[in-house]
Amino acid sequence: MILEGKTAIVTGVSKGIGLEVVRQLLDRGVTVAGWGRNKPSLDHASFHFFSCDVADQSAVEKAYQETIKALGDDIRILVNNAGYGKMGKIEEMSVKDWKGMFDVNVHGIFYVTRMVVPNMKKQDEGHILNVASIAGQNGVANMAGYCGTKHAVKGISHALYMELRDFGVKVSTIYPGSVQTHFFDDIEGVDAHENMMRAEDVATTLVQTLETHPNYFVADVECRPLRPKGKQ
Repeated sequence: MILEGKTAIVTGVSKGIGLEVVRQLLDRGVTVAGWGRNKPSLDHASFHFFSCDVADQSAVEKAYQETIKALGDDIRILVNNAGYGKMGKIEEMSVKDWKGMFDVNVHGIFYVTRMVVPNMKKQDEGHILNVASIAGQNGVANMAGYCGTKHAVKGISHALYMELRDFGVKVSTIYPGSVQTHFFDDIEGVDAHENMMRAEDVATTLVQTLETHPNYFVADVECRPLRPKGKQ
């Protein structure tokens, strides 16, 4: 298999899409360093959890050093999945919530990615997969901050793939619509429901993007629920 024997870092592994990606990578023989604030209930010989808040640069650097000490520095896969959203009118949004989203969703990608790129370039191989959102393609009322972060992820990703493609490093971005995850715990007035996409299906798309031929590169993947409101 294409991914077998490789080592990956996946952020935001406590639950949801990140945890499903970890499970599928493990099934494919990947050694996974899972970074998150809370350790998931997952027991596997090839899964190694490292406590990390990606919004904190020093925490990221500490987690990276712990990871390479345990698994070596040959990280071929990075899935930047950690992220969250807050809803609110622009005049009511707190500065703390606004900055918090940018710290995790945008600055976190910078803090983590800069750690793995040097060795990927050295090895002439790597794949960075950034999890954005459909909110990175469109505007959503009362979610200016979250949309801003995910539009930033798109811009960062597109610039990075142009920067890194000649070094054998792919940078892909996925834009999921609504998913049945705990993301909506922080979104007032919206609850996860069965007509949203399943986290495992989004994770499958992520992993399939990673499984491509070395000279085949998927820049963007947009996925949505077929019937977001159910049968009419």
